Amino acid sequence: MDAIYVEDLEVYAYHGVNQAEKDMGQRFLISLQIFLNLSEAGKSDDLSKTINYARLCCEVEEEFKREKYDLIEKAAESLANFILKKYTAIEKVTVKIKKPWAPIGKPLKWVAVEINRCWHTAYISIGSNLGDKEKNIRDAIDIIDSSPYNNVAKISKLYETKPVGYLDQDNFLNGALEVKTLMEPRDLMDFLLEVEKQLKRERIIKWGPRTIDLDVILYDNLVTSEEKIIIPHPRMHERLFVLKPLSDIAPYVIHPVLNDRIINLTHELEKTQEL
Repeated sequence: MDAIYVEDLEVYAYHGVNQAEKDMGQRFLISLQIFLNLSEAGKSDDLSKTINYARLCCEVEEEFKREKYDLIEKAAESLANFILKKYTAIEKVTVKIKKPWAPIGKPLKWVAVEINRCWHTAYISIGSNLGDKEKNIRDAIDIIDSSPYNNVAKISKLYETKPVGYLDQDNFLNGALEVKTLMEPRDLMDFLLEVEKQLKRERIIKWGPRTIDLDVILYDNLVTSEEKIIIPHPRMHERLFVLKPLSDIAPYVIHPVLNDRIINLTHELEKTQEL
């Protein structure tokens, strides 16, 4: 993958565990390795087709000085998230922060941390069958998209579907989202549970009525067996209310276990199921 490098951008900022570091500040050196497709810029000689690294350096300096953190690990994490969220063309970033004046009482050149962060693609099933269903779904999408760790890239059509499991309840509205996320799977699941809580979901009856239901269906090509979050969702291929909206936005994505495209799984299930 193509890359842009920034090495040892010098910034005077106020990060450190010791209060004196926050009061007096110190010198930091920031290095970036930014991964993106530079082919259009190379062909066109057009600055708008690449990253203006002069502007990027100014924005990185401003962001790095905006808060005071105890740890440069936290500063690096925040900086990586800022860069990826600000510049959507960037697919991956390496951030290295050097601290030449680290107060450890020993002669050294610098201490540093280096992190690598990138966008992941998650597909999320979304549904509601209580109250204003469409508003519940819109509100959930807004909360997800407003997070500094997520961008909602695609939204499917909404489908009215019959309940499954517990039948004595209203029909659902169901859809699917493609989300570009900086969160790892467990963090994403915890975040979605918080969104459900914020929108007043109550877990009283299994598969019962709910203001909002959010499930991670796919995450990159990942296959997991964690009890807390199983990816791909273990019942997605059995549920037309999941596959139908998912095929709107990701018809040619391949199920990493069944090794078949979402559109094919949908067509097969439509032979035996109705929404």
